[in-house]
Amino acid sequence: MKVLVALSWTALAYNVLVILWGAYVRISGSGAGCGAHWPLCDGQVIPRSFTLERVVEFSHRGSSGLSGLLALAVVGLAFFAARRGHPVRTGAAWSLGLILFEGVIGGVQVLLGLTAESTNPARGFVQGLHLANTFALLGALLLTALWAGGAPKFTLRNQGWLSWGAPLSALGMLVLGMAGAVTALGDKLFVPAPGTPLDTVKHDFGATASLIENLRVIHPTLALVVCAGLIGFAARVLRERPGAQTRRWSLALYGVIAAQIAVGVMNVALKAPGWMQLTHLLFACIMWLVTVMLIYTALVTRPLPSPARAAVQA
Repeated sequence: MKVLVALSWTALAYNVLVILWGAYVRISGSGAGCGAHWPLCDGQVIPRSFTLERVVEFSHRGSSGLSGLLALAVVGLAFFAARRGHPVRTGAAWSLGLILFEGVIGGVQVLLGLTAESTNPARGFVQGLHLANTFALLGALLLTALWAGGAPKFTLRNQGWLSWGAPLSALGMLVLGMAGAVTALGDKLFVPAPGTPLDTVKHDFGATASLIENLRVIHPTLALVVCAGLIGFAARVLRERPGAQTRRWSLALYGVIAAQIAVGVMNVALKAPGWMQLTHLLFACIMWLVTVMLIYTALVTRPLPSPARAAVQA
């Protein structure tokens, strides 16, 4: 089980790097580096010639393939080392399934030509779905690592308001991430209008703006709404399920939200350069993982008895 713990955490960290490298593929316009071929690259297992775009795309496919092998190793070790019914088996199986679905989404993008400079509105939908699946994958890998280390299972049954508050908070983060993926795609395909952010908003809702440009304006407003909801969620968890772990992850969520908002403002002010987009995505991954940790610790922490809860609220 010690090996499984180390392997699970390694898989989680590695997949964050794969996600960032995948974002660089989009930012650099290298998504069509292997042509309209998948899983082969330009119709070959190993291309005979390389351009910069092909190197970037082919290396991303290789790194994604390695993440699949890591997931297979985690599944194999989980089913070997853990007894039947152990939650780590479930987490490992979900991780593998989500990684395989990641590959399917990537293949669909390539085969349908939704890469490089394509402005097809369907690309925005696929990009958002890709991000949602990526977040789900990171969450599954995180839970797998926790369960491999002996952390208890959680349940949504008989959890009071958390039965709906926890899924709603997670869903809010997923939707925010999907909107962010569309916004990042729009920043890549359409150069922000010169002038102030207000000028960019006017341009994105102009008569000649595409659907992807229309959608990217939604992200900043949605970010404020979702962040406010997450802050409220964390505050209520602190009141009703106090403990060292819930306090730690509530404060961590407050901090990463503040940092992410600052990064987002800088991204807009600087007209979304590539390095800022990668920074923004990294903080989004951290914010998602912290949210998952807070939800998990809240669900496995016993609530205050009713009289004590009333006294705290008073």
